[in-house]
Amino acid sequence: MVLQVLLVMCNACDASNKITVGAMQPKQYLHQLEGKKVALMVNHTSMVDTLHLVDFLLLEGVDIVKIFAVEHGFRGNVAYGEYLNDEIDPLTGIPVVSLYGEKKKASPADMADVDVAVFDMQDVGCRFYTYISSMHYLMEACAENNVPLLVLDRPNPNGDYIDGPVLQPEFRSFVGIHPIPVVHGCTVGELAQMINGEGWLAGNLKCNLSIVPVKNYSHTTKYELPVKPSPNLPNYLSVRLYPSLCFFEACNVSIGRGTNFPFQVIGYPGCPLNEIAFTPMVIKGVSTNPLFLNELCTGADLRNLEQLPTFTLSFLLEFFAQFNEPDKFWKSERWMNLLAGNDLLFKQINDGFTEQQIKDSWQTDIAKYMAIRKKYLLYTDFE
Repeated sequence: MVLQVLLVMCNACDASNKITVGAMQPKQYLHQLEGKKVALMVNHTSMVDTLHLVDFLLLEGVDIVKIFAVEHGFRGNVAYGEYLNDEIDPLTGIPVVSLYGEKKKASPADMADVDVAVFDMQDVGCRFYTYISSMHYLMEACAENNVPLLVLDRPNPNGDYIDGPVLQPEFRSFVGIHPIPVVHGCTVGELAQMINGEGWLAGNLKCNLSIVPVKNYSHTTKYELPVKPSPNLPNYLSVRLYPSLCFFEACNVSIGRGTNFPFQVIGYPGCPLNEIAFTPMVIKGVSTNPLFLNELCTGADLRNLEQLPTFTLSFLLEFFAQFNEPDKFWKSERWMNLLAGNDLLFKQINDGFTEQQIKDSWQTDIAKYMAIRKKYLLYTDFE
């Protein structure tokens, strides 16, 4: 393994004390791309100030031979869960290879004309957010085909704590590849180091990995994303609530998909709570078939919370307890288990465990994970 951290631990602040993401430090990486055939795994969040990284690199004379597109598409205008097709980017003429469909990993043919790959996307620090799964498979493809990978790091807006059950191997899927908690407390750069160092790539392969860390960032830094990371996470509130509310995707309960405030409300038709009423609709590029399409829902409005919670099961437990027909609360036990990374959480909720009892059950695994995580930190931690 060749691991090159291109800057010091990023604790020292420059004169402006402004957060500077990896992509906005071209002096630290352009020399690695000069004269090379470059593949990018990027999306709409891959910005260098007001320019997309693709446009910036083209202006710098970098030879971009292809773009790998992941969930929500290269331009970020594809709705949740919609598969992508290969295409030619109409603005640049660069081939776009879909890695969100039947194929999740670049093939040897895809990598044959690539000298170096670059990953630059804004993650939200949650295990089931699929950008990190796509990074995993890019690392694997690079390792298998002897292509170095450059990660341009970005802050984690949920990077100030760790919580949730640690994924068990038998529940590995594209919404959870690594044995990490729901809220893992790593930037993509730190996580890439962990994937490499802990031997999580297939066949215990090691990726030739370089990282450009973020300047002036620590795990105590509040970071509001300048670009929404995906169509249904439109603001800071939704990003912070996402780890807690995503479990509702396995339930017959809406979290606002098909509205202008996704991941900020909870409800269903006939819900006894009436803080808000909403009707999920089709929104092009955002929500194509939301739960309870065209049905009036009532429920809880989380947009005016006095204190923004970290990861909590309280919303899920409250709605489970007040659901009129508990046996119909769950839409998919399998999906719940994949999101949780185990089948214990599903059983605990059905058996009436309290949030504290449930959280107590995963503390041993979290302690083990935190010891591993410390080896790969690039930034001052929250502890």
